[in-house]
Amino acid sequence: YAAVVEGFDDILTLPGAGWAADNNSNPAGAGGWFQGNPAAFPSHTGAANSYIAVNFQSGTGVSDLSNWLLTPTLILQNGDSITFWTRTQAGSPFPDRLQVRLSTNGTSTNVGTASTDVGDFTNLLLDINPTYIVGPTGYPEDWTLFTVTISGMGSPAKGRIAFRYFVEDGGPGGNNS
Repeated sequence: YAAVVEGFDDILTLPGAGWAADNNSNPAGAGGWFQGNPAAFPSHTGAANSYIAVNFQSGTGVSDLSNWLLTPTLILQNGDSITFWTRTQAGSPFPDRLQVRLSTNGTSTNVGTASTDVGDFTNLLLDINPTYIVGPTGYPEDWTLFTVTISGMGSPAKGRIAFRYFVEDGGPGGNNS
């Protein structure tokens, strides 16, 4: 079936390749997914800025951060795997959290409208740092490979994978960012 290989060399090209983003943080800030910043840390491979990032600026004040990045539409089946590298800035005093979610509702980009909504992405495949641990035992501070295998599907289905930056009590004024 379909494979998506994305190095995030230029995130401005993502919408044309079928990617979508939605910031449901409450209250929402001006920040969204942005091109990697080599001053924070260099990419895992490729050019130093060849990654996509998101942070506390997804919200304003004290907010529940819920910022979504959706893959292009895929044909998904049991045994398919999603493999990606992720990290946070070393020494950050705040915890990051990333969820990987699945929708088998075709081309849908429905992630709801509230920060706690998941829309059509009801299937949680992975939750990195759900208890908000600060430091290297929480969210990885070095590039770390994650692999998620899809299971429990009755038959192949058209859908999308979502990466959700989800931090409660976050934003510039929150305790978690």
